[in-house]
Order: sequence, then structure tokens, then C-alpha cells
Amino acid sequence: MTSLVNAPSWQQGQVIDLTIDDLSNSGDGVGRWQERVVFVPNTVPGDKLQVRLTRIKPTYGYGKWLTMIEPSPHRVRPACIVADKCGGCQWQAVDYDYQLQAKENQVQSALMRLGGFETVPMVPILAAPQPLGYRNKATYPLARGQEGGVKAGYYRQGTHQIVNLNRCPIQNEVLNPLLVDAKAVIQEKGWSLYNEKKHQGRLRHLALRVGHNTGQTLLTLVTTGYLPEVKEQAERWLSEHVDLVGVCVNVNSKQTNAIFGDETRCLAGQPYLEEIFLDLRLRIQPTTFFQVNTAQAEALVQLVLDRLNLQGHETVIDAYCGIGTLSLPLARHAARCLGIESQGEAVAQARQNAALNGLQNTEFFVGAVEDLLLEIATQRSVDVVVLAPPRKGCDRNVLDALVHINPARIVYMSCNPATLARDLKVLCSQGYGLKRVQPADFFPQTAHVECVAFLEQTIV
Repeated sequence: MTSLVNAPSWQQGQVIDLTIDDLSNSGDGVGRWQERVVFVPNTVPGDKLQVRLTRIKPTYGYGKWLTMIEPSPHRVRPACIVADKCGGCQWQAVDYDYQLQAKENQVQSALMRLGGFETVPMVPILAAPQPLGYRNKATYPLARGQEGGVKAGYYRQGTHQIVNLNRCPIQNEVLNPLLVDAKAVIQEKGWSLYNEKKHQGRLRHLALRVGHNTGQTLLTLVTTGYLPEVKEQAERWLSEHVDLVGVCVNVNSKQTNAIFGDETRCLAGQPYLEEIFLDLRLRIQPTTFFQVNTAQAEALVQLVLDRLNLQGHETVIDAYCGIGTLSLPLARHAARCLGIESQGEAVAQARQNAALNGLQNTEFFVGAVEDLLLEIATQRSVDVVVLAPPRKGCDRNVLDALVHINPARIVYMSCNPATLARDLKVLCSQGYGLKRVQPADFFPQTAHVECVAFLEQTIV
């Protein structure tokens, strides 16, 4: 084997033959040439390619696929005609069984390499029943095309150049007619479109949502300010689309990459759609965080309920509770469920959703988990803590508070195997044992993977 020290030099622009043998956590194909790692977008393990090196470092580099020498047996025809351009998906060319295998490997590798676990009690990944058409939400940036037409779509990978779409195969198909109609109306009305470089123009994004189990839809325009005739058009949309229950406008005048601003107004209909989630009624607003794959979220929450097997006497804390997606199912089986969430609007919705379902054994607190967890838990005995933090994982103060509270069981739901591994390493060094790890595919055709870990006290 050639050592890196004695390996031939390489340079940007060089063309090499490369076999892809793995997938990275970001979705790129990974090959190895002269002991160096090369990342190539839109490739599949097993592909044999000619690749031009576009960026190089001493031990790794990035390349662009030039010629397919021999395609991988795991390569399939993408469902989307712009899959190689759009940055929304990375794996449409990878057969679904291999996607699942890659995600299992991603979780296991992170827990062993970053978490220091010699063995991982992992069960097979929860496969999605619908690898296409699963997304219940679409948020499209808008721009004017070179010929003056309205462009809506996702950004080309690594850029802010919009790849124009009229349909997206991973979105719920109910949203496609709304996308086409909205683009046509925006073009017809001549509404001003936002230019992010100049920070000029009005209309920034088109946001669409659908209730997977109800069929109700919401349409929201994200603007920097007033749009003429928008109220009249909202009423027209409501009358023309039978499943559309509300048209809203969200105002975001800041020079930011954030999609939504702080103010949302309902122009026609109602400012929310209703969804049925595990037989519970939930109200979901335009800016509400709600898992984009409803069917998989239901399956994973049911799995958590089955695993916990609550007997009705337990006190449960749901940290990072959002609008109560997990709190409310837990509350039906526990004595009390206490939710913590930093966003006040989400807590207001959680309280409303609890009332809608007649659940009187819930209580929701506004504030950072690291600030409130210990304070709440010291006032009552806690049996189970459920965590569902953002991608950055838990603040160290949260982990320290958990160890101090010492609940009998912890359930950690994660969308990032790396931060999950980091946090589990801390908890398992402080008296907890990792009993079960369940990956779940919430985002088919992408490199993202959800995961839930079950921990129990080993030291009482």
C-alpha cells in the first residue's frame, strides 16, 4: 500500500479515475485515490468514474464527476428531473435499501467513533412507507428569472441560485397545484420579488403546508412589506382550492437568511390547519415546527410509547417540547407531563392543543431547557425525561441537570448522530446505560437520519 508521504502529488484540475465506495454524512459519494479521500456529489457507492479535482487539501479533496465508466448496481433513475442540480435531495440516484443501510452505518459509526461505545444496541432502521411524496411542508425562495418569469424552488447545492420547480416528487402531491397556481398569480400581478443581494423587493418566500391525515392546506406569503391586491387574491385562492383552509402573510423585513419574521397575519380563512396525530387533534400554524414526515413521526412516537410502557403514575418531562407533538401522547399514559420550550408561541400552541384534546394533566413552561430543567424537577419527583434537542444537541448544563435529577429513564430523540454520540458519552459516564438505539428514516432521498436512544439508570 502506498503511504501518503510517498504518494504522487495531486493538483486542482487534475482528472483521475475513481471508484466510489461510501457515502458521507453530507450525502456526497466518497472514493479513495492514492491514500487520499475524494468527495464527489451525486455519486453512488460502486460507481466507477472519471473525476476532475475541484478543490484539494493534503489528505482529501473534492471532485466533479465527468464520465461514468461503469454505474453502480445501487444506482437508480431519480424521480426528479433536476435531482443533479437541486440541493434539496442528495440521494435520489441511490436505491432505497442502500440509503437505509447507509443511515444505519452513519448512526453506528458516530456512536462508536465519537461516543466511544464498543458495541451499540441498535435495532434495524425504521424504513419510511413512502420514500417519495412524504413532505408535509414546502418553503420555496422566490426570484425573477432572466426572461422575467417567476422562479420558485430550492437552491442549487452550495449556492443561492434557485433551481426552478413546478412540482417536487418528495413533497406531498397536494402541494404541487398550489405551487403552480401561486407562481402564475405572482407573475400575473407583477408583485415585486425580493433581491437578497440588494435587500430590495417585497415577496421573499412561498410557504405551503398540508395535513397528512386531514388534507387541509395552508398558503403563506413571506414578504418584506405591503403587497397590492394581496387580500383580494387570498380570498380568491380560498374559493378556488377546496382543501385550502387559510392564506396568511408573514412579514420578514430583516436582512437575514431566516425564512420567517416575527409577525404573521391571516388574510383569509383561518391561521392554522388541523392535523390528526396518533388520534390527537393538533393545530399547526405557518411558522410552527412540526416534523415534515407525519407518518414516520407517528410511528416513532408510538415506538417510544410502547418502549416506555407507562403505567399511569409517572411524571414525565418533555424537554424541547414544541407544540406538544410528544407531550400530548405521553400525557395520555402518564400521571403528569411537563413540557419545556424556549419559544413562547410554540408553548401557547401546546397549551391550546392540550385543551383541544381535553388533557388536563399537562403543564408547559417557557424558557431555555438549561435554565428550567433543574428548577422544575427539584419541585417534584421525575420518572422519565424525554429530550428532543436541535441539531447542536444538548447544552452541557442540560446533561449536568439530568445527572443531578437522576430520572430512572431518559429518552433522547436526535436528528444528528454526531451530537447524539457526544451527549450519550457524557450520560453513560455518569450512571446511565444505553439500552436501545432506534434509527428512523424521516427524510428519504437525503443523508439526514433521525434516531431515538433509550437510557436507564445503572447507579441508583
